[in-house]
Amino acid sequence: MGANGDRERLAATFDRAAALYHRARPDYPQAIYDRLLAVTGLAPPARLLEIGCATGKATLPLAERGFAITCLEPGPALAAVARANTAAHAVEVVEARFEDWTPPARPFALVFAATAWHWLDPDRRYAKAAAVLEPGGHLALWEAVHVFPRGGDPFFEELQDVYDEIGESLPPGYERPRPQELPDDRAAIEASGLFEVVDITQYDWEISYDAAGYIDLLDTFSGHIAMADPQRERLYGEIRRRLARRADGLVRRHWGGLLQVARRRGARRRAP
Repeated sequence: MGANGDRERLAATFDRAAALYHRARPDYPQAIYDRLLAVTGLAPPARLLEIGCATGKATLPLAERGFAITCLEPGPALAAVARANTAAHAVEVVEARFEDWTPPARPFALVFAATAWHWLDPDRRYAKAAAVLEPGGHLALWEAVHVFPRGGDPFFEELQDVYDEIGESLPPGYERPRPQELPDDRAAIEASGLFEVVDITQYDWEISYDAAGYIDLLDTFSGHIAMADPQRERLYGEIRRRLARRADGLVRRHWGGLLQVARRRGARRRAP
């Protein structure tokens, strides 16, 4: 199976975690939305397009501020949860992959993707995003990934022996990302010839989990969902055992976020 096939197979696993996703995945810091709106100058009722909304984690904070949002979510179970979560707002959830979706004639002021851009076809995503944006419109990408501060919780390095045992070792040469040191996509964004980067800002925060909460979180990650049952049982049993030995029973996981905002090249439309 090629890179596209592997990407699509893993992306499809998230729909199996629809019941857990909204509760287990972390909320993005409000500072991300404040920064996004300050940089773009967007104000309600501008029309936004979200790619890969899952259950609406990133949708709700913008919908609550009065924006009209069209959300694309290919997973039927995730799309159903997103519709329920956003029912009180001006949000339309369309069950479709971005690559297959036929956009309306009226363009959007912003296209955004939260921890979803890397699942899209890299040969098509920038061109299609530019095509559905008004001239001068913006593309915003952000995410939440595991980062490892110096002096952080040693639990994850200590648990690596179990991942190695079940055949889920880290790739050769892998380096654990540090807070405020996440690599950005500036080169790829600007190499498209369609966008100019206007802002890149990094965020980090920490959440403590008990064993049940941490396992729920892992059950929303594609690699863990795709594990064979014996692998998952061995790993999760060891997580429960090791956290039970801690006085507070908690593991501290540090999150890193990278907000990237780019403007579509071309003149901004003027109001008549």
